[in-house]
Amino acid sequence: MPTESITDVVKEKYGQAALRVVAGGSSSCCGGAPADAHCADPITGNLYGAELGELPDTAVLASLGCGNPTALAQLNPGETVLDLGSGGGIDVLLSARRVGPTGMAYGLDMTDEMLALANSNKAKAGVENVQFLKGQIESIPLPDASVDVIISNCVINLSADKDRVLAEAFRVLKPGGRFAVSDVVTRGEIPAEIRQHVLLWVGCLAGALDEADYRAKLSAAGFEGVDVEPTRIYRVADARAFLSGKGLDVDAIAPLVDEKFFSAFIRARKPATA
Repeated sequence: MPTESITDVVKEKYGQAALRVVAGGSSSCCGGAPADAHCADPITGNLYGAELGELPDTAVLASLGCGNPTALAQLNPGETVLDLGSGGGIDVLLSARRVGPTGMAYGLDMTDEMLALANSNKAKAGVENVQFLKGQIESIPLPDASVDVIISNCVINLSADKDRVLAEAFRVLKPGGRFAVSDVVTRGEIPAEIRQHVLLWVGCLAGALDEADYRAKLSAAGFEGVDVEPTRIYRVADARAFLSGKGLDVDAIAPLVDEKFFSAFIRARKPATA
């Protein structure tokens, strides 16, 4: 699928998700089904804890992530944080509280509807050290070496040009800056047709990288200290309802894909001498 087509599909689905939240509904991992459908719970459910009590309901309902990067990134007071693909703003608002009034949290999103929802959530939360930016994660509208930490929550897998995303992340990080994202990753050989079906369930688009490829791309972009830590491993049983009716024998494919799709926390660091 051409890059432009992938971008258009992602923008449309996430725009629809934002509008559903504004209308009093909730989002879902696939941008179409209700939040209690089979695609939502194993991936997007139960990712956050008591900190959600500090946020507007519309920020929580708009969450489309596969992890909780703000809890794992060890943010410090006074730091500048950038969330790639910030959606309704849940991770930006949580980051802003962690870095405190001397810090800054940016959210970058390409979808007008999500940006409007995020700014509304910012106002409801009463958080001042937040700014939402319009743009694409392949071309970050911030200066070189301006960010201490980059986070993202199940968004980089949706990009058709991950090398560009990682190069841009490296560019805007300060020397010694940290890359700390949640994303969907695969491990090992998986038949192409099955990979397509399962990744449609996991991340809406079949764009997740193999763990080894993710490591290699981060290293090629200049990062060091690359680490991929699985946080939630997906079983075929989780996707059974989604895969049924698509001409696949779920029981037969289970040994080929079981535990080969997972959410991971991916860490890396820009060298201090960069």
